Amino acid sequence: MNSNERLRLKVLASVSAGTLRLKEAATRLGISYRQMRRIRSRHAGEGDAGLVHRLRGKPSNRKTPDAEREAVLMLCRDKYAGFGPTLASEYLLKDDDQAFSHDTIRRFLLADGLMPKRRRRGKHRSRRERRSRLGEMTQMDGSRHDWFEGRGEWCCLMVMIDDATGRLFACFHEKETLAAAFDIFGQYAIKHGLPGSLYVDRAGIYRSDKEPTMEQELAGEKPLTQFGRAMKHLDVELILANSPQAKGRVERVNGTLQDRLVKAMRLAGIREIVSANRLLNDSFLREFNERFMVPATAEGDAHRAVEENLGQTLCEHHERRVGEDWCVQWRGTLLQIDKKHEALGLAGKQVTVREMADQSVQLAWQGTNLIWRRLEHRPRKARPKMAIKNNRRWIPPKSHPWKASSPAARSSSPTAPQPLQREEKPRTVLLR
Repeated sequence: MNSNERLRLKVLASVSAGTLRLKEAATRLGISYRQMRRIRSRHAGEGDAGLVHRLRGKPSNRKTPDAEREAVLMLCRDKYAGFGPTLASEYLLKDDDQAFSHDTIRRFLLADGLMPKRRRRGKHRSRRERRSRLGEMTQMDGSRHDWFEGRGEWCCLMVMIDDATGRLFACFHEKETLAAAFDIFGQYAIKHGLPGSLYVDRAGIYRSDKEPTMEQELAGEKPLTQFGRAMKHLDVELILANSPQAKGRVERVNGTLQDRLVKAMRLAGIREIVSANRLLNDSFLREFNERFMVPATAEGDAHRAVEENLGQTLCEHHERRVGEDWCVQWRGTLLQIDKKHEALGLAGKQVTVREMADQSVQLAWQGTNLIWRRLEHRPRKARPKMAIKNNRRWIPPKSHPWKASSPAARSSSPTAPQPLQREEKPRTVLLR
């Protein structure tokens, strides 16, 4: 007997002893009064066995017939060998016109031993406590989504969230690119200051797969991306997460924004990035932070003030060698360094080419901006003209063999060329 049947037996014993009325017993068991009377009659006639369910030990009325079950298993052994339950269910419906749910197919396969039982063990993870102060660590991620619900193109929301308080900062861009990462970090630094560390994923923007050079190995350094170089210059620790769960705070807020922000833009009729960013800055971020921000466990702000021109740091830096003509090659063009910097002796040295966010270019050497101009073609030196000698028409002298007075003299001349002897070929005569 199961627990429900044992409870009925105990209640019926109280009814038989007169300590419990039949109506009260029905209320205690959660059944109707008529059902309680039937149960008491069955118990009185059959004893304790009358409380056992009538279908105990019998096949279910909704059981799949054995013939159909065996036909499905034959297909799974032969035609669909190695198929999982979901895939087998789809193909059975599409190709064999047999509608079985994937749960039913799974039970068939398990009972027949065609699918071994697998117990999935989740990887153990330790919960990380929030940082104690505002600005100690900020998480950053890009969320590509159909933010405009078909009213506009897909785009990417770059999100930054403070680890200690959950304060949100976000901005829309077309894609999660290096320029987008520089832009949102620059906006955040101008508004709140530089954080102590930045927690990001292992995308190619933040992670470098290059092998270290000999100099880097000796110095104990690793190759850096453009974004990593900028964070190192700003003294912001760049932390690369090994899994999405490691930076779960920004991953969870992405899901929240895909619900709340999408609906807010739907009500506002927004369908492009400019209007979406205006909504974020005007009202949404402020209201969101008022709703979801939590106080930090420690007082104070760990953000550092920006003391330099962020535009010259948050851009692409490339090293180029100055040629002997004081030109630097850059994207198919030549950058001619001005003569004003002649005292620096830059020929053969490495200078830094900065490509700014607005596509403008700067040349710098040891922190000094250089004056330059763009050349479309490399200047060429004029070649000296070669003197042409013996440019008169050559006339043979009179002693030349061909100048002789007679053909006999020409043939007797030792330098005269001898005529070639023609070889007589036999003639063919046609007879009719």
